[in-house]
Amino acid sequence: MITHVETVSAPTADGEATPQVHEDLRRKDLLPAVHLVDTGFLDAELIATSKREFGVDLFGPTRPDVTWQAKEGTGFDAQRFAIDWERERATCPAGKISTGWTPAIDKRTNHVIKITFSSTDCRVCASRHLCMRSTKQYARRTVTIRTREHDEALQARRTEETTPAFAAEYRRRAGIEGTISQGVRRSGLRRSRYVGFAKTHLGHALAAAAINDVRVADWLADVPRARTRRSKFAALMAQPTYA
Repeated sequence: MITHVETVSAPTADGEATPQVHEDLRRKDLLPAVHLVDTGFLDAELIATSKREFGVDLFGPTRPDVTWQAKEGTGFDAQRFAIDWERERATCPAGKISTGWTPAIDKRTNHVIKITFSSTDCRVCASRHLCMRSTKQYARRTVTIRTREHDEALQARRTEETTPAFAAEYRRRAGIEGTISQGVRRSGLRRSRYVGFAKTHLGHALAAAAINDVRVADWLADVPRARTRRSKFAALMAQPTYA
């Protein structure tokens, strides 16, 4: 059943709506223990703050590391560096210790820490080709990570994403996608029938109420759940072959 409707302007990023949804659900005493979301509705900060401020496990896949080291799987990406939060330093996979630790704000206004290593260490390192592509003599490795609470939440989730338990739990997200599909097909959610934010939100609320009414009626009438449709191509490929 749909328990809350949030309407925002089109340019609003999904993640910006997440805290407001949780705040509204808390006022209704309807906060879930686990909130299944797609990647757009979470990031490292939201995973940490949702748990701390609302007691909600924001459950979904994180954005992948897009650095070449992580994408190729053969280089030294940020996760391979051992972080010593108390001493404010990092150790690279080759055993070298960082020389710089600088709090900063990235282009997305996230609070981060920029960690730098000595150009002297990097210049003579036998693993340099796994760490950087610059051919400049005094080039050195720089690693950017989130603040401690956010980084630890991010790394824990990325580790969890590799487990069968995560995949099994996230399958439940299909029910949410099905609800969105039902709203589009039954109520035309892709377009607003009204002009103005207040009327648009009212339309969304009415659509949610209609979907709930349909679902209750189907449940009372013992209507069986629809099975996932099978494409004609998949059906053709499932046909037995004869030698």
